[in-house]
Amino acid sequence: MAEIAATVKSFHDHKEAFRIYHGSTNSTRPPNFNRSKIVDTSHLTNILHINEEEQWAIVEPNVPMDKLVCTTLKQNLIPLVVPEFPGITVGGSFAGTAAESSSFKFGFFDRTVDWCDMILASGEVVRLGAKDDQSTSAKIDLFHGSVGTLGTLGVFVLFQVRLRKASKYVELHYTSVTRMQSAIDFLRQDVHKAYDFLEAILFSKNEGVVVSGVMVEHAQNEIVHFTRAQDPWFYLHVIENGGFNKRFTVPIFDYLFRYDRGAFWMGSYAFKRIPFNRLTRLLLNHSLNTRKLYKALHSNNRIQKYMIQDLAIPENAVERCLTYLDENFKIYPLWLCPIRADSKAPMHQVNGKDLIINVGVWGRGTAKLDEFIEKNRMLEKMVHELGGWKWLYAHVYYSEDEFWQIHGRKWYDDLREKYGASNLPTIYDKIKATETIAMN
Repeated sequence: MAEIAATVKSFHDHKEAFRIYHGSTNSTRPPNFNRSKIVDTSHLTNILHINEEEQWAIVEPNVPMDKLVCTTLKQNLIPLVVPEFPGITVGGSFAGTAAESSSFKFGFFDRTVDWCDMILASGEVVRLGAKDDQSTSAKIDLFHGSVGTLGTLGVFVLFQVRLRKASKYVELHYTSVTRMQSAIDFLRQDVHKAYDFLEAILFSKNEGVVVSGVMVEHAQNEIVHFTRAQDPWFYLHVIENGGFNKRFTVPIFDYLFRYDRGAFWMGSYAFKRIPFNRLTRLLLNHSLNTRKLYKALHSNNRIQKYMIQDLAIPENAVERCLTYLDENFKIYPLWLCPIRADSKAPMHQVNGKDLIINVGVWGRGTAKLDEFIEKNRMLEKMVHELGGWKWLYAHVYYSEDEFWQIHGRKWYDDLREKYGASNLPTIYDKIKATETIAMN
């Protein structure tokens, strides 16, 4: 930590901007930084302590989720929110925004963090707390302000993450729906039930499945796996069985990372010249996990051929969002994930009260760059008009003024000035697309 702090201080003393090198990324944007002006935190991959009695873990920022889960499961614990891709890190989940099927209970990932250590742009190491108590130096404004800001206020070096008791299995119940509104209604009602996990997949405007899960110690239904080469991809299993309102029992590790093989369903686009069937998925399994797919995505620089966006939509506007997507994009499946809307992070505010629905829009785009940009601009405009926002891991085509109209700039500039981060790149500097067009 001292070496990182000294590097940060050196950039500060020379009034030079820097970016943080984590060693991996789950962003779809191509890397864009000067390697001579980076702070390397890629070695911060350690789990330092797990408190079984009080149920928390102290971890460094680049600990990936599969490593964290494997370690905590040895003590029958799991994080409250586990992002679905094994390579997503603790720091990335906090600074870049993460949610999953337990978020209807616990909110975004940052709501499960008690405190974090940050190196300010000056090189000073401070402890930020989610609450004002004696265990931290507080700086609550910087704690919540750092959420979703992509490391532009300082360098994270340590987190205390809350855990909960885990069972051996998750019992899943597939409930079929025949209308978009029915899926929304089920999610709205089911957030008040005693489930541990909740999500939905829409396969068309007239076909979808709500997936609810409860942790159990003993299997009472057919046991299915999703992480082995011979196993079905999760979304295909839902398609095949969702219409029968079936129940299945899944080992908890398989459930938490059920979307790793095939990256939800985006891996299916790798099957261009060969059949997409169980045998070919088995033969190509080694290259169809999310770590390999992200690497391929960046190496061939073909991201503009795919629409990959996550939207945070207030629950009262979700039907309008889904209708718009059906009429203008025809991208299916769509992922729906309910999230408790009590975030204290300025970047996470929406015009809703109790619930946000994460709408995952992932599918084929277009080879024509101008059409690709225009489609993304249409999506951005729709989300803004509905009072929501979108995840910043993906391509962003907002103008700078539009971006700050959504997220509000004064609180951010005030924090940058208060904590000496004015020399660092801004959020917009990090996420803006290299090609932009004006919004109509």
